[in-house]
Amino acid sequence: MNIKFSKALIVAGAMLMPVYSYAADTTTDTPVEYMDDATITTKVKASFAEDALVKGRNISVRTDKGVVDLTGAVNSANESDRATALATKVKAVKAVHNNLKVNPK
Repeated sequence: MNIKFSKALIVAGAMLMPVYSYAADTTTDTPVEYMDDATITTKVKASFAEDALVKGRNISVRTDKGVVDLTGAVNSANESDRATALATKVKAVKAVHNNLKVNPK
């Protein structure tokens, strides 16, 4: 009886292996793309930290396949434009989506 049970487990495991493999990684990002996006995000944030106009602003940076999304709030249209310009200058940035809200004065 133990041999039959063992064989059943082996067969069940073999049948479920393709399902597990598919579920394990359904993303289209390769490790290189992920690292590039993480590096881009870090460089954009660093450029913000070094800039007097946008330093200290609550700007969230997210990068996906080289496209940078900026969200958060700034005090002026100049700050918003400056954030976009700084992000655009970072190597490997393909596009910048500026979703920053300008706080009313």
